[in-house]
Amino acid sequence: MVIFLYSAAVNFLNFAVSHTVSEFILLGFPCPWEIQLFLFSIFFVMYILTLLGNMAIVCTVYWDHRLHTPMYILLANFSFLEICYVNSDVPTMLANFLSKTKTISFTCCLLQLYFFFSLGTAECLFLSIMAYDRFLAICHPLHYLTVMTSKFCSHLVIFCWVYGFLWFLIPVILVTQLPFCGPNVVDDFLCDLGPLLALASACVPIPGTVLICGTMSSLLIFATFVYIVGSYTLVLRAVTQVPSVSGRKKAFSTCSSHLAVVFLFYGSVMITYVSPGSGQAEGMQKFTTLFYSVLTPFFNPIIYSLRNKEMKDALKKVLGGS
Repeated sequence: MVIFLYSAAVNFLNFAVSHTVSEFILLGFPCPWEIQLFLFSIFFVMYILTLLGNMAIVCTVYWDHRLHTPMYILLANFSFLEICYVNSDVPTMLANFLSKTKTISFTCCLLQLYFFFSLGTAECLFLSIMAYDRFLAICHPLHYLTVMTSKFCSHLVIFCWVYGFLWFLIPVILVTQLPFCGPNVVDDFLCDLGPLLALASACVPIPGTVLICGTMSSLLIFATFVYIVGSYTLVLRAVTQVPSVSGRKKAFSTCSSHLAVVFLFYGSVMITYVSPGSGQAEGMQKFTTLFYSVLTPFFNPIIYSLRNKEMKDALKKVLGGS
């Protein structure tokens, strides 16, 4: 399915209209060369640790049959998604730290936009499904095994991946049709929606495209965010009724950790994409983008999995620890 969608993306980009601009300049973080090297070192280490942490979770769930349950299957898919997510933007950012030209072709820019947004959409969906899984397990434990079956869990996973790659297909196609007539400096470290819409609007007014992109972004973000917060509100209400003090503390710790990631991810996403192209986050957009595209995948293995005792024991077993 992913290969098919990749081929489809390449095909529709080949049909894009002719543009004066054939490449873009990713401004990134303009600063002296020494600081560029320092930032490269920091983000390179974070990138490697992000890959290793999420790979460890995927491999542990795959090899340890005790973890072949819906919760850990969702965690493994989420970790694999994070690996794909950071690979859609971080390698380009790292290369630009060492590059003098910092250019990216029009086709590669639009491909990065498509995969970055598709994987981001899939992340919102996976966060919602994971909240639903915890809601069932805590609020309706007697019905959990009959509802969250392996087949149903597989259908949810497939839905997240497929729908994630379909949701932003129309906005990206609309972007390919925009008249990029001259300005080609993107004030960001990746081909993001807001800066590209700002460049196109410098040529001709594009209120329709901005409205469609903003509506689809806002609908996805607010719908999934409200669902996640609503689910965890019911979970926390159920936790307060647990008679055991230690049980309440454990549940509160897990829920607060999950909600911390949700608010970190959605807070920065809302600032950036609820009104793309409006210019209200100009200059600060690259920093908010860093939160959900680099920092969140870096912390997710710790917050979602490595604080879980069952996951830690499985990791020690798989990695050969005592």
